[in-house]
Amino acid sequence: MQHTAAQAYSKVAKTTSSPRDVEADLLVRAATRLQAARDAWPDDDNGRTALMFNRRLWTILATSATSSDNPLPQQIKQNIGNIAVFIFNQTQSIINDPRPEKLNSLISINREIAAGLRTS
Repeated sequence: MQHTAAQAYSKVAKTTSSPRDVEADLLVRAATRLQAARDAWPDDDNGRTALMFNRRLWTILATSATSSDNPLPQQIKQNIGNIAVFIFNQTQSIINDPRPEKLNSLISINREIAAGLRTS
């Protein structure tokens, strides 16, 4: 269970050709899991599992995007890093003070970035 996001990333990578498509698919998958947790609130197990999946995914995305060997422009790397920090802080906030409406920002961010990855 600890490597669920990495395993999902690997599985999706095998079925699609573009890294952008893989990232978009995983962000949508995470958003869908967060949405399901919000809709089924207060099922804490699903909520915590969805939050941990999303956090692991963002850890992988941020680590990859901000690495020194990534060719992305520095401003984009910084933006991704800033979004990841927000994701991590919001996740901790939800764990400390669980309320379903606090998932909205995570769901929205994942969906918007996925849409942007698919259109660019």
